[in-house]
Amino acid sequence: CAWNCGTLHTMNSADLANLIEANASRWPTMAIDFDAVPLMSQAASRLIAARDRYESLFAQTRVPWPIIALIHERECSQNWNCSIAQGDPWNAVSIHVPAGRGPFQSWEEAAVDALVACEHMDQWAHWDSVAGALTRLEMYNGLGYALMNPAQPSPYVWARTDQYVSGKYVADHDYDPHVIDSQEGCGPLLACMMNQDPTILEDFPSWGPPPAQPSLTAPDGVVCDTRWLQTCLNPLGATPPLTVDGGWGLHTMTALRAYQTSAGLAASGRYNVPTLASLQKTVLG
Repeated sequence: CAWNCGTLHTMNSADLANLIEANASRWPTMAIDFDAVPLMSQAASRLIAARDRYESLFAQTRVPWPIIALIHERECSQNWNCSIAQGDPWNAVSIHVPAGRGPFQSWEEAAVDALVACEHMDQWAHWDSVAGALTRLEMYNGLGYALMNPAQPSPYVWARTDQYVSGKYVADHDYDPHVIDSQEGCGPLLACMMNQDPTILEDFPSWGPPPAQPSLTAPDGVVCDTRWLQTCLNPLGATPPLTVDGGWGLHTMTALRAYQTSAGLAASGRYNVPTLASLQKTVLG
């Protein structure tokens, strides 16, 4: 839940700039855990379906609707009976931090209280970049990770990607380096939302596209991008047949993993050098 790190929500301007820069470097290089993709895709679809409700809060909070959706998912798995502040029921006084909020008349009223009265997210000056947006999400959860170790990615943002390994605040002030956050992070979930709903990029063009699709260069110098991969996987039995569009979604990852299994490779669902070499040998002979 929000504030679960038990730390201040602020840091000096230099450290804040460094955190934004760190998140900017993590975003384009992240790889989503294959096993997380099906449930993450379902979550993205649910959040997009409620877009109108999230968008209705923009005028009151100045917070982009995908960010509100991501907070809603992380705090209470998009439960409309719970506040996005900490997951407590919004129609009763909250007992978890921030405690003593409410009761409220609606989910929307509770959300405005969390985003503006408690978090002052309407004053954030960095919504114009995806790194700024992800950093504000990290601040919403608490800056305990960054203040403890600037190189420690927050699981709130990066869980279920290769940017995060382990370590989690299991309660206020209680950090366990061995616990792994299994819930999807805001970063990969935002990428899934962008892939499913291209209009997000129309609304927030300065965020740029989701992380670039995998692309490898063969020893002969030929660039084997995702379209090349999809073209190879189709005659090898991709089910359902893949649309050769360069998109890096569930069907492409599933087909890739099936091929890796049949070829005796590690079935990671990631497009890597051993997979490229095997495909070249299989397809080109």
